[in-house]
Amino acid sequence: MKAVHFGAGNIGRGFVGLLLHEGGYEVVFSDVVAPLVQALDAAESYTVHEVGDGGTDRVVDGFRAVDSAQSPEAVAEEVATAEVVTTAVGPMILKHIAPHVVAGLRRRAADAPPLQVMACENAIGATDTLAGHMREHAGADWEELSARAVFANTAVDRIVPGQPEGAGLDVTVEPFYEWAIERGPFGENPPHIPGAHFVDDLGPYIERKLFTVNTGHAAAAYLGYRAGAGTIAEALGDEAVGSGVAAALEETSALLVAKHGFAAEDMASYRETILGRFRNPALPDTVQRVGRQPLRKLSRHERLIGPASQAVEQGLGAEALLAVVDAALDFRDADDEQANQLEGLLADLPPRDFVEQVTGLEADHPLAGPVEELVARRRG
Repeated sequence: MKAVHFGAGNIGRGFVGLLLHEGGYEVVFSDVVAPLVQALDAAESYTVHEVGDGGTDRVVDGFRAVDSAQSPEAVAEEVATAEVVTTAVGPMILKHIAPHVVAGLRRRAADAPPLQVMACENAIGATDTLAGHMREHAGADWEELSARAVFANTAVDRIVPGQPEGAGLDVTVEPFYEWAIERGPFGENPPHIPGAHFVDDLGPYIERKLFTVNTGHAAAAYLGYRAGAGTIAEALGDEAVGSGVAAALEETSALLVAKHGFAAEDMASYRETILGRFRNPALPDTVQRVGRQPLRKLSRHERLIGPASQAVEQGLGAEALLAVVDAALDFRDADDEQANQLEGLLADLPPRDFVEQVTGLEADHPLAGPVEELVARRRG
């Protein structure tokens, strides 16, 4: 069995690629970073180091790597003969992956089983997004080509922090992980991925993860940045920051209980598990790394505005989430393009225009006014 995985970065090697390897797949990594591809080609193995309670070292071997920028034909050939295609590239990069998968489907044998495609991104419906880009690229051939694949959305969760200097291909991760996958598209032939679980309705799992793990991580980063903390663990050690993060997650939990019917006691337990993971001192994740790309994280359906807008629509509170949004507006990082853009937009745009452009909130949305007030404070 063979799996082609797009994105050979830390998440690709330390999470998705690892589980595919443990499922018995020969993993072919595809990436555009030539030195990374060359390093993978030259290595016989790498080690995933799980740090924290219950952690262990896991060795990955038997993989190959292809440079999709330099060798697109080779990538297409690998896809054509694979059982599985996965991604961990970031939602905005999926449009660049689509042509490679389409090219592989064009070459796929007529009697081959359907290619099982899963985009493992921190976004709702990422596989649907990838399929949409593929449809645009394939044009009139899409109906024929789409019959050669099945597409399943997934929800993935594992903290993979910035890696220590000189780690090479090895990856340090937390022991905890979750990979939930839609069951329906696969029928009686799901992919063999140890530790993954298949569910009939993925939506609640995606939102539970996005509005708890991602919201909590962002809250710790932005509130921690404002408090002068260096790492996420340090941020949560600050009483005010810890209380602010906990309050934001209580609001998202209330939304998830109301919307999806999760039991309140189960959400309380889930929150505590997530906060315990963030406090793991063996994961030196910085507030700068977690807080980067603030414009994306302040967008309409992301981890802050997404749950806050839904909460107020249901008549629930969002004061703690708004406090995190307020802190996110203060986030600065000279090395992060979006942080610099955020600073410029705050200086140049009137509050209503800023809120419309950055958060996508309509003028008559009940959350728009409070967010406009946060922006207006920064304009004197």
